[in-house]
Amino acid sequence: MKFVKWGAVVVGLVAGICGCSSRNHLLINNLSNYLQYSSHKTPIISAHRGGGTYAGYPENCLESFGYLARQMPVVIECDISITKDSILLMMHDDTYERTSTGTGKVSEQTWTYAQTLFLEDHRGVATKYRIPTLDEVLKWGNGKVIYTLDVKKDVPYRWVVEAVQNAKAENYAAIITYTATQAELVHRLDRRLMISVTIRNREEYDRLHAAGIPDNRMIAFVGTREPPADLYEFLHKKKIMTILGTLGNLDGMAEARGDGTYRRFVENGADVLSTDRPLEAGRALNLIR
Repeated sequence: MKFVKWGAVVVGLVAGICGCSSRNHLLINNLSNYLQYSSHKTPIISAHRGGGTYAGYPENCLESFGYLARQMPVVIECDISITKDSILLMMHDDTYERTSTGTGKVSEQTWTYAQTLFLEDHRGVATKYRIPTLDEVLKWGNGKVIYTLDVKKDVPYRWVVEAVQNAKAENYAAIITYTATQAELVHRLDRRLMISVTIRNREEYDRLHAAGIPDNRMIAFVGTREPPADLYEFLHKKKIMTILGTLGNLDGMAEARGDGTYRRFVENGADVLSTDRPLEAGRALNLIR
């Protein structure tokens, strides 16, 4: 199994900021270097939708991000939607019903309306927590977490890149893309940014390479099923770190067969596990201090 240390991460010595344990602060000088594959790096846990599967902690919520960051170094995968009046906020669904006390489409309501709502946890229990904006999330995350930002369909990538630039978050925020065209757009907007790209086979890598995306700006999402070993080998030779989406069936397998299953995913070649069970996976990989 890979080393239990955080590669090039410098662990902060400033205690108590926003309730996060200092030992888990992530002060990264160069995100591209940190997210470059090395056989000596420890596996990384990515909390899908920010870890909203624990009682009292909704998805896409600053308080949930902090709950996880207090326990282990973590990547926060979170979702950006847009209101009627063009405010970028954190919400996975097109509508408010599943995750908040609100109703209706996010894109048909104003930010003023969103501010009146409370977030609900995965059981539908209302909490005292509010929907954060992208700007609030980026400001909070500095020195605490790494973000992978999932840009929903009506949200312009240009606006997300500008928000990252304005927050000076290039060293702790990567942009998720699903096509070579999207990746090329993000890279053209800011060549410093790390980009999560989908590479489930050699052909998908070739399309990204042809679009001009450098290997040292890619983090490869290899799918929600374990890929062939030769795909891991191919990407690792190019020093591209891999993300395996255990959310869904693979998380279910780990829950049924034992959380040690997460160790097997890493041994097979996954560098980052994107999971709905971040604490269970983190414990299995000895990442929780």
